[in-house]
Amino acid sequence: MSMPRQIRDESDFDQLPHNIAVSATIADIEERKGFIDYYSFVVEVKTKGASKYLIYRRYRQFFSLHQNLNAKFDPARPGPNSCVLPSLPGKVFIGNKQEIAESRIPELNTYMKRLLGLPTWVLLDETLRIFFYQTEQDSLHQPRALRRLRPPTRKVKTVKPKMDIFSSPRAEAMFDFRGNGKLELNLKRGEVIFLLRRVNADWLEGTVNNQTGIFPESFVKIIKPLPDSDSEAEGAHTYSCLRCYLLTPSGVDSRDVCVEEDITIQPTYKDLLSRMRNVFQLSDIALNYRDPEGDLIRVLDDKDIQLMIEEARGQQAKVNRPVNQFQWEVHVTMTSDLSVYNTEP
Repeated sequence: MSMPRQIRDESDFDQLPHNIAVSATIADIEERKGFIDYYSFVVEVKTKGASKYLIYRRYRQFFSLHQNLNAKFDPARPGPNSCVLPSLPGKVFIGNKQEIAESRIPELNTYMKRLLGLPTWVLLDETLRIFFYQTEQDSLHQPRALRRLRPPTRKVKTVKPKMDIFSSPRAEAMFDFRGNGKLELNLKRGEVIFLLRRVNADWLEGTVNNQTGIFPESFVKIIKPLPDSDSEAEGAHTYSCLRCYLLTPSGVDSRDVCVEEDITIQPTYKDLLSRMRNVFQLSDIALNYRDPEGDLIRVLDDKDIQLMIEEARGQQAKVNRPVNQFQWEVHVTMTSDLSVYNTEP
């Protein structure tokens, strides 16, 4: 039998379902700003039935797929369905995340091409099919640029709405404001910001100088307010906001941290600790939450995170929050400060 027929017999291929992925290429990378910032690969998948769609996958998902397939088809294990898998680019632990993601694109394209050229029993494997399946979350995701391997006629164009200075909701900056990260606007006193929506009780989203982002309402004077229904429309929010507090002997510093994460997300202890260190610019800190009696409970691992969220959901009816604000809150203390805990019997 010739090598091409050994890799994929034509008669077997003809009998594959039409929704089986037969080719995949990376169209772009997208930065996701959550409790931990990361880059995902925008993959254009083509099926045997000639349909095309986009999926969004992180490197860790490629790595998990490769491990699962290797456990099933490793040629070191004798069996009728063993085969040699293509090589996956290895993990990189140090370096600029964007540069690492960009450098992986050619290798991942080669990996997917060779993977989808394996025998039909591999293509029919459930793990592989789920990886290339377009989930509901994939289908609802709005692609941004799709810079790579896309014809010019298929690029996504962003049309900026025309702002009517007399009718659009808007505000005037009363103070200079320097945003902390890409999600937040930089404002100068006297600038007019066109309002897009309310993020929560304290933050708004708007456009100024062709830049869109969020900013604290306390820094501006509202000239024309947003419609009342704007803050109440569920599902219209891009960001989720977490209220967090830093407790020190000198007082309490409260912050609203906005992330591109779904309101139902349960972050890992490691990711949440890392984000709080970045927010408050402190390293030796501890995470806590308040129980129904108001006492601080220290968080030490992922199980404590789950308990914190479950208790917050149990109190959900008693606390009125904006629809895009997490029901749970984080209280940050110094690791060595044990005076904040109720240790009395």
